[in-house]
Amino acid sequence: MTARAEIENVLNRAAWGYDENDVDLLAEQFTETATLTLQIGRDGDVVGPFEGRAAIHKLHADSLAAQTDQRRHNISNLVIVKETADTASVTSNLTLLSIENGALKVISSGWYRDDLVKQGSGWLIATRHIYLDLPY
Repeated sequence: MTARAEIENVLNRAAWGYDENDVDLLAEQFTETATLTLQIGRDGDVVGPFEGRAAIHKLHADSLAAQTDQRRHNISNLVIVKETADTASVTSNLTLLSIENGALKVISSGWYRDDLVKQGSGWLIATRHIYLDLPY
């Protein structure tokens, strides 16, 4: 498998983990020392950083516990901005769907800015910044 395909799989496994309420799968896509930040809107404050895999796991577990809908994270337009043998900087678009009470709606769009590192035989997210156009 190419590095690009491996990187796409990491991002997609993280999204799948959230969507299927498998926070362990989601967290496994991050390094032990990963950091995550979030910003809503161009003028919004940056939330975080959430530092370490355990903090990222807790953030997502708490978010899922408060949800009443089914989310679907759709990642597209992945661009590898910079790549070496063991690091990659990637941007990708996010379209966030919500399914509730028989209705489907887009609840936000945005993007991810991820820095990944190759550890052992696979890639993991070392830093992630999430930007959302709208709050959800």
